[in-house]
Amino acid sequence: MEDSVVFGRNAVAEALKSGRPANALYIADDAKSLSEIIALAKVQGVVLKNTKREKLAQMCGATQHQGVVLSVAVQAYASLDDLFALAEQKHELPFFVICDEIEDPHNLGAIIRTAECVGAHGVIVPKRRSAPLSQTVAKASAGAVSHLPVARVPNLVAAIEELKARGLWVYGADILGEPYHTQKLEGPIALVIGSEGRGLGRLVKERCDGLLSLPMHGKINSLNASVAAGVLLYEIIKWR
Repeated sequence: MEDSVVFGRNAVAEALKSGRPANALYIADDAKSLSEIIALAKVQGVVLKNTKREKLAQMCGATQHQGVVLSVAVQAYASLDDLFALAEQKHELPFFVICDEIEDPHNLGAIIRTAECVGAHGVIVPKRRSAPLSQTVAKASAGAVSHLPVARVPNLVAAIEELKARGLWVYGADILGEPYHTQKLEGPIALVIGSEGRGLGRLVKERCDGLLSLPMHGKINSLNASVAAGVLLYEIIKWR
C-alpha cells in the first residue's frame, strides 16, 4: 500500500476540490465516467497516469477503488518565487538544490535533509520522473520537508534557464566534471544532482555553467546520489 493515497470517486473528487496538494492521479485503463475528476486534476496541474486495476489495488490496499487513486503530498509544493522570497527574507544570496529525476524516495528525503542542514533555500524537482513528497520522503528527511520548501516544476531545463536569468550560477554533479575542490563556488548558486542510474540528463547538463566531480580512489566509480549531494553542499557553504 502506498503511504499517502486517497481512493474512490467521491473521496478523490473532494480531495481535488479542497485543493489538497497532489502528486499524481492514477486511473484504471478501463475506467469510465471520470471526466469530472480528470477535469479537476487538470485544472490543478496534477499528473495523470493510466494503469492496471491490479496496480491501483496494490497502491491503496483495497479492490474497491472504483478505478481511481490519488497520490497526495505530505507537504504543499512551493514555487520558484517562494524559494527566492526565502533567500530575500534571510538577506542571503539564493542557494538551491535541483534534483534531476531522483526517483528513490529515500535519496530524495536524504537530499532534502542535507539541504536544510546547510541552509539552502529550497529544493527543485521535476513534475514527472521524480519521487513525490510522500511519507517515505518525509521520514527520510527527518522532518526537513516541513521546514524547507520543495518546488515542483513542469520542465527542469526551463527552470534552470529561469534561475540563470535571475542571476544564479548552476553547477551539476558529473563524473566528467572538474574536481570540486578546484572550483570557486561563490555567489548565488544552484547545485544539480542527477539520478542514480544515468546521472544528469543531456539537456540539463548542457544548461549547467559548470560540472563538478568527486575524486574516486576505490574500485567503485560513483557515490550514492544523496552522499554526493552532501559532499558538494558542504563544499558550497565553505564559500558562503
